[in-house]
Amino acid sequence: MNNVTESKKTALLIIDMINRMDFDGAEDLYENTKEIIDPIINLKRYAQQKDMPVIYVNDNFGMWKENHHKLIDYCKEGMAKDWIEKLEPDEDDYFIFKPKHSGFYGTQLNFLLEDLDVEHLIMTGIAGDMCVLFTAKDAYMEGYSMWVPKNCMASEETIYNDAALQIIHRLTQCDITPFEQK
Repeated sequence: MNNVTESKKTALLIIDMINRMDFDGAEDLYENTKEIIDPIINLKRYAQQKDMPVIYVNDNFGMWKENHHKLIDYCKEGMAKDWIEKLEPDEDDYFIFKPKHSGFYGTQLNFLLEDLDVEHLIMTGIAGDMCVLFTAKDAYMEGYSMWVPKNCMASEETIYNDAALQIIHRLTQCDITPFEQK
Protein backbone atom coordinates (compact mmCIF):
# COMPACT_ATOMS: atom_id res chain seq x y z
CA MET A 1 0.00 0.00 0.00
CA ASN A 2 1.06 3.53 -0.76
CA ASN A 3 2.94 5.15 2.19
CA VAL A 4 1.26 8.56 1.88
CA THR A 5 -2.20 7.08 2.43
CA GLU A 6 -1.03 5.60 5.72
CA SER A 7 0.36 8.85 7.12
CA LYS A 8 -2.25 11.49 6.26
CA LYS A 9 -5.98 11.90 6.58
CA THR A 10 -7.18 10.33 3.34
CA ALA A 11 -10.44 10.10 1.39
CA LEU A 12 -11.35 7.88 -1.54
CA LEU A 13 -13.03 9.60 -4.49
CA ILE A 14 -15.07 7.46 -6.89
CA ILE A 15 -15.63 9.63 -9.95
CA ASP A 16 -18.53 9.11 -12.40
CA MET A 17 -18.86 5.36 -11.86
CA ILE A 18 -22.65 5.74 -11.63
CA ASN A 19 -23.28 6.17 -15.33
CA ARG A 20 -25.87 5.14 -17.97
CA MET A 21 -23.20 4.83 -20.67
CA ASP A 22 -25.58 6.13 -23.33
CA PHE A 23 -23.35 8.56 -25.25
CA ASP A 24 -21.05 8.45 -28.27
CA GLY A 25 -18.01 6.39 -27.31
CA ALA A 26 -19.77 4.67 -24.41
CA GLU A 27 -19.18 1.19 -25.80
CA ASP A 28 -15.38 1.67 -25.71
CA LEU A 29 -15.48 3.25 -22.27
CA TYR A 30 -17.70 0.44 -21.02
CA GLU A 31 -15.26 -2.21 -22.26
CA ASN A 32 -12.24 -0.44 -20.74
CA THR A 33 -14.07 0.17 -17.46
CA LYS A 34 -14.76 -3.53 -16.89
CA GLU A 35 -11.08 -3.98 -15.94
CA ILE A 36 -11.20 -1.42 -13.12
CA ILE A 37 -14.40 -2.54 -11.35
CA ASP A 38 -12.83 -5.18 -9.08
CA PRO A 39 -9.81 -3.02 -8.14
CA ILE A 40 -12.16 -0.14 -7.20
CA ILE A 41 -14.38 -2.48 -5.17
CA ASN A 42 -11.32 -3.83 -3.35
CA LEU A 43 -9.94 -0.33 -2.82
CA LYS A 44 -13.29 0.78 -1.40
CA ARG A 45 -13.21 -2.16 1.04
CA TYR A 46 -9.68 -1.19 2.03
CA ALA A 47 -10.74 2.43 2.57
CA GLN A 48 -13.67 1.31 4.73
CA GLN A 49 -11.39 -0.91 6.82
CA LYS A 50 -9.12 2.10 7.40
CA ASP A 51 -12.13 4.36 8.23
CA MET A 52 -11.44 6.60 5.24
CA PRO A 53 -14.37 8.60 3.92
CA VAL A 54 -15.67 7.30 0.59
CA ILE A 55 -16.98 10.08 -1.63
CA TYR A 56 -18.83 9.51 -4.88
CA VAL A 57 -18.41 12.50 -7.19
CA ASN A 58 -20.77 12.11 -10.09
CA ASP A 59 -22.28 13.85 -13.09
CA ASN A 60 -25.86 14.83 -12.43
CA PHE A 61 -27.05 14.14 -16.01
CA GLY A 62 -29.25 17.23 -15.79
CA MET A 63 -31.15 15.82 -12.81
CA TRP A 64 -30.92 18.99 -10.73
CA LYS A 65 -34.05 18.24 -8.68
CA GLU A 66 -33.28 14.60 -7.91
CA ASN A 67 -31.38 12.88 -5.13
CA HIS A 68 -28.60 10.38 -5.65
CA HIS A 69 -30.94 7.39 -5.19
CA LYS A 70 -33.02 8.52 -8.18
CA LEU A 71 -29.86 9.14 -10.20
CA ILE A 72 -28.65 5.61 -9.42
CA ASP A 73 -32.00 4.13 -10.46
CA TYR A 74 -31.89 6.19 -13.67
CA CYS A 75 -28.37 5.00 -14.48
CA LYS A 76 -29.25 1.36 -13.82
CA GLU A 77 -31.46 1.56 -16.90
CA GLY A 78 -28.29 1.82 -19.02
CA MET A 79 -25.62 -0.69 -20.00
CA ALA A 80 -23.56 -0.22 -16.81
CA LYS A 81 -26.23 -1.73 -14.52
CA ASP A 82 -24.00 -4.70 -13.65
CA TRP A 83 -21.20 -2.63 -12.17
CA ILE A 84 -23.48 0.03 -10.67
CA GLU A 85 -25.06 -2.67 -8.53
CA LYS A 86 -21.59 -3.73 -7.35
CA LEU A 87 -20.43 -0.16 -6.70
CA GLU A 88 -23.55 1.44 -5.23
CA PRO A 89 -22.80 3.84 -2.40
CA ASP A 90 -23.29 2.56 1.12
CA GLU A 91 -25.40 4.54 3.59
CA ASP A 92 -22.35 6.15 5.22
CA ASP A 93 -20.72 7.14 1.89
CA TYR A 94 -20.93 10.71 0.64
CA PHE A 95 -22.39 11.63 -2.75
CA ILE A 96 -21.62 14.89 -4.57
CA PHE A 97 -23.28 15.97 -7.81
CA LYS A 98 -21.01 17.77 -10.27
CA PRO A 99 -22.18 19.88 -13.21
CA LYS A 100 -18.96 19.74 -15.25
CA HIS A 101 -15.80 17.66 -15.62
CA SER A 102 -14.08 18.55 -12.35
CA GLY A 103 -15.38 17.29 -9.04
CA PHE A 104 -14.43 20.65 -7.54
CA TYR A 105 -16.05 22.97 -10.08
CA GLY A 106 -19.40 24.25 -8.81
CA THR A 107 -19.63 21.66 -6.01
CA GLN A 108 -19.27 21.49 -2.25
CA LEU A 109 -16.43 18.90 -2.50
CA ASN A 110 -13.70 21.17 -1.15
CA PHE A 111 -15.88 22.22 1.80
CA LEU A 112 -16.62 18.57 2.60
CA LEU A 113 -12.94 17.63 2.42
CA GLU A 114 -12.02 20.55 4.70
CA ASP A 115 -14.75 19.53 7.16
CA LEU A 116 -13.41 15.95 7.15
CA ASP A 117 -9.85 17.29 7.64
CA VAL A 118 -8.67 15.48 4.49
CA GLU A 119 -5.17 16.15 3.17
CA HIS A 120 -4.72 13.27 0.72
CA LEU A 121 -7.03 11.94 -2.00
CA ILE A 122 -7.19 8.57 -3.69
CA MET A 123 -8.85 9.14 -7.06
CA THR A 124 -10.58 6.48 -9.11
CA GLY A 125 -13.12 6.46 -11.90
CA ILE A 126 -14.01 7.43 -15.43
CA ALA A 127 -13.35 9.12 -17.80
CA GLY A 128 -9.72 9.31 -16.83
CA ASP A 129 -8.72 11.63 -19.64
CA MET A 130 -11.43 14.12 -18.74
CA CYS A 131 -13.19 13.99 -15.37
CA VAL A 132 -10.43 12.34 -13.33
CA LEU A 133 -7.78 14.52 -14.99
CA PHE A 134 -9.72 17.75 -14.34
CA THR A 135 -10.51 16.74 -10.76
CA ALA A 136 -6.85 15.87 -10.12
CA LYS A 137 -5.75 19.22 -11.55
CA ASP A 138 -8.16 21.09 -9.27
CA ALA A 139 -7.24 18.96 -6.25
CA TYR A 140 -3.60 19.85 -6.82
CA MET A 141 -4.52 23.55 -7.10
CA GLU A 142 -6.39 23.23 -3.78
CA GLY A 143 -3.29 21.76 -2.10
CA TYR A 144 -4.21 18.08 -1.81
CA SER A 145 -1.69 15.32 -2.32
CA MET A 146 -2.98 12.41 -4.38
CA TRP A 147 -2.71 8.83 -5.41
CA VAL A 148 -4.35 7.88 -8.72
CA PRO A 149 -3.95 4.10 -9.01
CA LYS A 150 -3.61 3.36 -12.70
CA ASN A 151 -5.66 0.17 -12.41
CA CYS A 152 -8.60 2.18 -11.03
CA MET A 153 -9.03 4.67 -13.90
CA ALA A 154 -10.40 4.14 -17.42
CA SER A 155 -11.08 6.18 -20.55
CA GLU A 156 -12.61 5.50 -23.97
CA GLU A 157 -9.15 4.99 -25.47
CA THR A 158 -6.30 3.31 -23.58
CA ILE A 159 -3.76 5.62 -25.19
CA TYR A 160 -5.58 8.70 -23.81
CA ASN A 161 -5.95 7.09 -20.40
CA ASP A 162 -2.21 6.40 -20.26
CA ALA A 163 -1.49 9.96 -21.41
CA ALA A 164 -3.82 11.39 -18.74
CA LEU A 165 -2.05 9.34 -16.06
CA GLN A 166 1.30 10.69 -17.21
CA ILE A 167 -0.02 14.27 -17.22
CA ILE A 168 -1.49 13.85 -13.74
CA HIS A 169 1.79 12.35 -12.48
CA ARG A 170 3.99 14.98 -14.14
CA LEU A 171 1.95 18.00 -13.10
CA THR A 172 1.06 16.93 -9.55
CA GLN A 173 3.95 14.59 -8.67
CA CYS A 174 1.33 12.13 -7.43
CA ASP A 175 1.70 8.38 -7.21
CA ILE A 176 0.08 6.40 -10.05
CA THR A 177 1.15 2.91 -9.00
CA PRO A 178 -1.67 0.36 -9.14
CA PHE A 179 -3.69 -0.64 -6.10
CA GLU A 180 -2.74 -4.10 -4.91
CA GLN A 181 -4.86 -5.85 -2.32
CA LYS A 182 -2.70 -7.17 0.51
